[in-house]
Amino acid sequence: MPKRGKAPSRPHTPPPGTENDEAAAPAHGEEGEMGTYKCCIFFTRRFAAGDASAPEDVRALFSRYSGGAPYMAADDLRRYLAASGGAGAGHGDGEDAEQIVERVLQERSRTPRFGKPSLTVDDFRHLLFSEDLNPPIRLSKVHQDMNAPLSHYFIYTGHNSYLTGNQLSSDCSDVPIIKALQIGVRVIELDIWPNSSKDDIDVLHGRTLTAPVSLIKCLRSIKEYAFVASPYPVIITLEDHLTPDLQAIVAKMVLEVFGDILYYPESKHLQEFPSPEALRGRIILSTKPPKEYLEAKDSSMKERDVEPQFKKGESEEAAWGTEVPDIQDELQVANKNDDDLLYRERDVGEDNEQKMCKHVAAEYKHLITIKAGKPKGALVDALKSDPEKVRRLSLSEQELAKVATRHGPNIVSFTQRNMLRIYPKGTRFNSSNYNPFLGWVHGAQMVAFNMQGYGRALWLMQGFYKANGGCGYVKKPDFLMQTCPDGKVFDPKADLPVKITLKVKVYVGEGWQRDFDKTHFDSYSPPDFYAKVGIAGVPLDSVMRKTKVVEDNWVPVWEEEFVFPLTVPEIAVLRVEVHEQDVSEDDFGGQTALPVAELRPGIRAVPLFDHKGLKFRSVKLLMRFEFV
Repeated sequence: MPKRGKAPSRPHTPPPGTENDEAAAPAHGEEGEMGTYKCCIFFTRRFAAGDASAPEDVRALFSRYSGGAPYMAADDLRRYLAASGGAGAGHGDGEDAEQIVERVLQERSRTPRFGKPSLTVDDFRHLLFSEDLNPPIRLSKVHQDMNAPLSHYFIYTGHNSYLTGNQLSSDCSDVPIIKALQIGVRVIELDIWPNSSKDDIDVLHGRTLTAPVSLIKCLRSIKEYAFVASPYPVIITLEDHLTPDLQAIVAKMVLEVFGDILYYPESKHLQEFPSPEALRGRIILSTKPPKEYLEAKDSSMKERDVEPQFKKGESEEAAWGTEVPDIQDELQVANKNDDDLLYRERDVGEDNEQKMCKHVAAEYKHLITIKAGKPKGALVDALKSDPEKVRRLSLSEQELAKVATRHGPNIVSFTQRNMLRIYPKGTRFNSSNYNPFLGWVHGAQMVAFNMQGYGRALWLMQGFYKANGGCGYVKKPDFLMQTCPDGKVFDPKADLPVKITLKVKVYVGEGWQRDFDKTHFDSYSPPDFYAKVGIAGVPLDSVMRKTKVVEDNWVPVWEEEFVFPLTVPEIAVLRVEVHEQDVSEDDFGGQTALPVAELRPGIRAVPLFDHKGLKFRSVKLLMRFEFV
């Protein structure tokens, strides 16, 4: 890359009453020289820092609330916080303006010498760039009504929660279960099988090479970590492959491990599910018949003949990093296939289920709160509600797409009272995931994901459940729960008007120089960063945009704005990615996904995460959100 001259720096004006510590000027560690890179044996290249000073919008905001003065007093800051919704909106809850001023000055190593402490424009920039004091979304607090039935919520759901890696040969362990609970996942799936001696229960992915883990170990870990991230109920979905005598052992085991925190109803069938609030601090059980597992396995074997594990020349890591499939494309593919799936008789009918239930241990059956039922007949008939009882239905991602092409409103209507669980197709051997919005836009509560993988689909899932304080329960929008007087419900395929427009401006990014080695992105020069900003949601709203590439700069300044008209903002997620342009393949520089409905308007600090969803220590962007 060509050399870039050092941009002229703006003068730093300390306010009255503060002592300007020269070490505080490069407070972010990115001003000054960026470093020297060796190009060959005899030559080195020296690069200067870019302009990391406050953007013009930040300067204008500072001038507005400081009254044009070169410093901002605590009273001025208090007015800004009140106007921007900044006071008490993030981790800095309860901190008044004076405390915030003192904290900023302390973090920038600047101590008052006389008079009242005040902020310079660079101090103000530091405040805005603080993810603790100025987060992009409402954090830490549950703010939605938690007293509606469980069917009124999207629930953070895992699939094969015990697997450490791929679906065929990875180890089974309680470690991924613990990790899932620590990030707020509320539905844990366990496949339970007889152990080798047929006298105890193992958890494993049956008929594969996965190494088992004992059920008792998984249950104990669930009890220990169930409520570390959220007080709301944990649902354990048991895929049961046991004989009645082993089911009796499971019943005893569950009661001994969970004791009083295990909830189960007195009545045989529920007419309405309890609320998350009513089940606060409780564990509940749900089962699915083994027949579903066998159907999925048969389907997997058939699909394996026509769909390879990876596309030609594609590595496992590359497969996880592919773009999330478009909902419209998935529906079109599903519509091209024959209609057998919709109308053929299903193997798992009520008659078969009743036959299986005759062989279910009574003490085990009594503990099941959410019963999985698959009515006899065609798949479309499975979406009919029973006014006398509620149940849970499970569909593969392919089954959902097929039904959604012709019967979208039927799915929405079913999910107003009943639970719908969507699970990955059988050919996702590498534990990849699908587009979750196909389930969410139809009201599916349990969109089950492989949490042990990573990639863009999982980033969306993680971002979506940052809503409502990250408690793992997000209330479904009203339009999914409403029934018109004529009996009609929301049609996911209908053309909808724009409800609101979101404007997103990307100012600057920083922190890579702290978190990465100097030559991580390029051996011979600083990185060439660009950002991608977009929306994930219904097809009309889904789009990705890209900024310019800022060459040879650890502190890229983009100052670019994007406009996103939204038809269904209630479930939309803002996507942000940063990449480093390279000749062969662009390098990954960070990502985040944020629920649009939770965005705080104004200029905010946006921390970025790695490809596994772990937050970087220092990497973040300064962005502005505006709804019009």
